[in-house]
Amino acid sequence: MIAQLTKKFGDAVKPGKKAVFVDGDQWRRDADVLPSAEYRRYTGQGRDYIDGICFWTIDGVRIVNYPKQHSTNCTSRHQNTNGWFKPTVRILKNMRNSMIDQGYLAEGVAPSYFLEGMLYNAPNVNFGRTYDETVVNALNWIINSERAKLVCANEQYYLVHPSSPVTWRAEKMQTYLDAAVRFWNEW
Repeated sequence: MIAQLTKKFGDAVKPGKKAVFVDGDQWRRDADVLPSAEYRRYTGQGRDYIDGICFWTIDGVRIVNYPKQHSTNCTSRHQNTNGWFKPTVRILKNMRNSMIDQGYLAEGVAPSYFLEGMLYNAPNVNFGRTYDETVVNALNWIINSERAKLVCANEQYYLVHPSSPVTWRAEKMQTYLDAAVRFWNEW
């Protein structure tokens, strides 16, 4: 895949740990390309399976994920919260970026995927009225939750796990939550 991209785009191709970045020019936008293959996780004894993708990191670690389920589930959560879920995810991502810029949090502790997955677990009742209340209610619910039972938005993995390459480490989640509370209270 990288050879084909390089043949087409030359020096604009920059392989990363997971994705390949292709610099844009005056005719096209920058792009992240994820070379991947279809993956099927068969369930039960029949022909039933869950569609996913797999790819390999530059270190040779196989990653299996389920982007269709992730997207479908996040869209359902957005609808079930009367349109509050996706803007609240954006608030948490922007807040995370400000926390990094202001020294509350180190880069890489709270990737967007995990923030979205974390918020996905907050019950619908925590969303609505105002964004301030929504953020406070959702974060308080997460802080007081049994975090070992939280799931990724694709509902195929637990959100927090000590060794899986597609899950958040408990200590990083705790670091993020501690920094988020401090940031919110000092804002």
